[in-house]
Amino acid sequence: MKRAIVFPGQGSQIVGMGKDFTEAIPQCKTLFDQANEILGYDLATICFDGPQDELNKSNHAQLGIFVASVAAFRALEIKQPDLEYQLLAGHSLGEWTALHIAGVVGFEDTIRILRARGEAMQAACEANPGAMLAVMGVDGDDLLKIAVNAGCYVANFNSLGQTVLSGTADSIGKAEELMKAAGAKRAIRLPVAGGFHSPLMQPAADIMTDFLAGIEFSGEKVPVLSNVTAQPHGNASVKDDMVKQITSSVQWVSIIQWMAANGVEEIIECGPGKVLAGLIKRIDKNCPVRNIGQLIDLEKE
Repeated sequence: MKRAIVFPGQGSQIVGMGKDFTEAIPQCKTLFDQANEILGYDLATICFDGPQDELNKSNHAQLGIFVASVAAFRALEIKQPDLEYQLLAGHSLGEWTALHIAGVVGFEDTIRILRARGEAMQAACEANPGAMLAVMGVDGDDLLKIAVNAGCYVANFNSLGQTVLSGTADSIGKAEELMKAAGAKRAIRLPVAGGFHSPLMQPAADIMTDFLAGIEFSGEKVPVLSNVTAQPHGNASVKDDMVKQITSSVQWVSIIQWMAANGVEEIIECGPGKVLAGLIKRIDKNCPVRNIGQLIDLEKE
């Protein structure tokens, strides 16, 4: 069976994530202990006990989701040592988790990268304030025309029925009005401070270009699909793609369609929540998908 493992991005954070894995599996506890030591503060307690408002802060959410997702994957490996997989992917932040699991970048370096990424994105938000709008029920071509007319950008192609726009507050306000006029089923402002995955994040991309130059990447042991191209990375393009990812649309629909076209028969989401599992089912209802987010999910196997 051809199988892919996928990892969630920001927005999947929930108080308690990773806690049951650390209590039951020493290797998972070690991951959080290492993260605490690298960061110099207690990320584990924020993930396990919250409060949710503290966990929702971008720096804590991104780092916490990464460590919790790696813990879920390591628990799956321990529970099912013979499990084979041929592809990896992740949504935005989750692509860094996929690259770590593929052996491209080590655990400590990924923690450092995500800390720098979160700080750079927060600084870009403060320099270029923005907003984001989730839209349901508007045809893709019509949506793109509205984005152009409003002066905003497509941040995430999440599923066939859900797309997220990003831009300045004024452009998102205009898009919101145009979407409602176009008959959108829903157009919801997201609780974020910035226009992520848009040109407003260019200052963060510039910072990460310099930061990643000092990190050594290895070749992929398992192919990872790029958020930017929806194709497997070439080893030579990984750093460039991960910088472009900060300002580019997340091509999640195309990633799942690429998997289907290339014979993937099962997808496993490793990490908190079931956001990606839900999106995948709306993109390709014929592909079996399951989530490993809690210890009980492994006990069902």
